[in-house]
Amino acid sequence: MFKAIYKKRVGFFYFFFLFLFFFSGFLGISHSAREVEDPAEETTPSKPLSHQDYLDYFEKVYETMEKNYYLPVLRDRYNSFIKRFDAKIFSELNDAGKSNNYIKWRSAAFLVDELKSSDDIFSALYPPKPAKKYEQTALGKRVDIGIEGKLGPAGYQVSQVEPRSDSYKKGLRVQDSILKINQHDVLSSTEKDVEAWLNPLEGETVEIVFLSFQENLEKTIQVISEEYFKQTIFLVPVPVKGVYCLQMQRFNRKTFEDMFNYLTYIQKQGDDIGLILDLRGNPGGPPLAAREIAAFFLTPGEDFAYFQKRGYDKSMLDVPRIPAQYYYSKPIVILVNKESGSASELFTGVMQHRKRAVVMGTNSAGQVFLKSMFNLDDESMVLLVTGRGYYPDGSIFSFNGVEPDRMMADAQEEELLRAAAAYLVSTAAPKG
Repeated sequence: MFKAIYKKRVGFFYFFFLFLFFFSGFLGISHSAREVEDPAEETTPSKPLSHQDYLDYFEKVYETMEKNYYLPVLRDRYNSFIKRFDAKIFSELNDAGKSNNYIKWRSAAFLVDELKSSDDIFSALYPPKPAKKYEQTALGKRVDIGIEGKLGPAGYQVSQVEPRSDSYKKGLRVQDSILKINQHDVLSSTEKDVEAWLNPLEGETVEIVFLSFQENLEKTIQVISEEYFKQTIFLVPVPVKGVYCLQMQRFNRKTFEDMFNYLTYIQKQGDDIGLILDLRGNPGGPPLAAREIAAFFLTPGEDFAYFQKRGYDKSMLDVPRIPAQYYYSKPIVILVNKESGSASELFTGVMQHRKRAVVMGTNSAGQVFLKSMFNLDDESMVLLVTGRGYYPDGSIFSFNGVEPDRMMADAQEEELLRAAAAYLVSTAAPKG
């Protein structure tokens, strides 16, 4: 339903998506890079490396940081690292039986740690495979066939089909029952086997036989595992008539499309009195994705926020202009917590700053940084903090995060939703 609504009006917004492709920085996911940067995960065969090969690689890492890091990088620290590599790091890793690639990447990770500021938990060196994984996660991408569900008495009951996956394109929908996967009978298989078959390698084709819930017909489709942008916004039921809640799980290049679909649906109901945007646990994504959805709520053309890179003029972002009929004018409550990071904080902070939304919950993560990925020749990657985020008036986004208008630290999920709904109902009540 939502995709059909969107396609009718896609022409109005095509330029937004083009613009996203030309913006090099992003507000990345808010967890520590340490979770995925271990070179031990890399299994690419190592080729022999000379001492000069190591030095050339380290120099490239240094040059990347010296040119792009948001703070000055000291050459003395680099020289100190090289002495440590020659005297200790190489011999310890080599004696431990580590491969040449492992030594190179692990040592370069130490170098990044040496050069970055002590309060920077983001900048890091990623080997090729973790680099690819991080990029997909940070940009909200997946490589699979987009199916989630649970094994039941009638087959594998589908509970979610990613709208941009090939499975959705081929006609699979929520509540359909998968009967066979690559000629394997689902009911004769374990749930672990089924989930493995539904997560093939990129480019592989999976044959699925399923029973359509809507048509009560058995169908067969050939589905390709390919890269796509995940759905980022979901409609959450609220037991108060006229109050709608959109859970925003992250930001990516398709968040604008998701928001457009749901706001169009909500406005067509004709009974809305206010909107809850639930950004709890939202780790972030590209800053332009936050900017684009602001077009639905803020005055077009006004300043949104800016980022300051070392040695560059500030990069001011403005609120995009969209046709007036798509503007959402009703009251808004935004829910945040300590896991709301990066782009979710950017959007929340600006909405609060413009007095366009009331914020409830707990302080957000305090991570409004511009981060950029720099790919090296061997497909490893340096992730760097390249700028700090600022409100239009020049005040900086605090390390303490966005502070809610209504602090509700101990509120349970349903309690917080009820409080948000009650606030929206009170704003809609007749005065006097």
